[in-house]
Amino acid sequence: MSRRLGWEVQIGRRLRLRDLHAFFTVTRCGSMAKAAEQLGVSQPAISKVIADLEYVFGVRLLDRGRNGVEPTIYGDALLKRGVAAFDELKQSVRDIEFLSDPRSGEVKLQCHDTVAATILPNVVRQFAAIYPHVVLHVDNVVTTTVALPALRRRECDVILGRLHSPYDEDLHVVSLFDDPLVVAAGANNPLARRRKLDLAELMQKPWILQAPHTWNYRRLKEAFDVRGLDLPKTTLVTISMPLIVDLLANGPFITAYPRSVVLYNSLKVLPIDLPVRAWPVVMATLRDRTLSPVVERFIECAREVAKPLGKKKS
Repeated sequence: MSRRLGWEVQIGRRLRLRDLHAFFTVTRCGSMAKAAEQLGVSQPAISKVIADLEYVFGVRLLDRGRNGVEPTIYGDALLKRGVAAFDELKQSVRDIEFLSDPRSGEVKLQCHDTVAATILPNVVRQFAAIYPHVVLHVDNVVTTTVALPALRRRECDVILGRLHSPYDEDLHVVSLFDDPLVVAAGANNPLARRRKLDLAELMQKPWILQAPHTWNYRRLKEAFDVRGLDLPKTTLVTISMPLIVDLLANGPFITAYPRSVVLYNSLKVLPIDLPVRAWPVVMATLRDRTLSPVVERFIECAREVAKPLGKKKS
């Protein structure tokens, strides 16, 4: 770009929020026609909005092709900064709502499924008792890393789950408690009455394992490798927590699982020494994003609820 853009004359007086909204919709849809349909306007109207924006900035914002449209390097720059600006505007609206009624607002949360079945219900109960008019939106994810794109797109406010350090620089991460891997069985399993066990004694037991790419599997394999043992014969491979918990509680099965899940489901931690690896449950937010007051209250509530879990050992 060879010329300097004047904010007051070229941008400030000509740029409208609805034009930016239309531009964001076009880039998201990848099509002028689809964006027009979504916004309830004609395609020529959308085309004119984009043409006006390109005139204001003096550059081509979109590349048109047979398969639709996609942003140019200039469009990417506008998209990146514009999304952040729109998000801050939305946050200001939420701030005003909270200031006018401190018991209202919303929190958008992405949560790891094992955390959703342990600490989250207690957090929701305590938070809802204080802020009964706040709406909580919770989406479960199989792994916390799956939720990171949504956080970076500002589609959610906070992630509650498991992340391993070092953390990405754009994240602000608050550790709630360490949740180590343990070997677990049902309360009626004969192994639950033992005071001492060795991994070698469990080789022939009916194990439930997760897939090889999971943290559970890798840490358990490390434990068997240290002892010079192969992994035991597997009866079932699954990541379904309800299935695992039911089979442990009502049968002879054993598994390696986070300690919090075992304790919350009245299962038993078997006396097996596994390599100590920190597996913290954390809350992650975007470092450069201003949080609304109600989201900050939710984070404070989660930290308070999680305190006792950091002290439980068995």
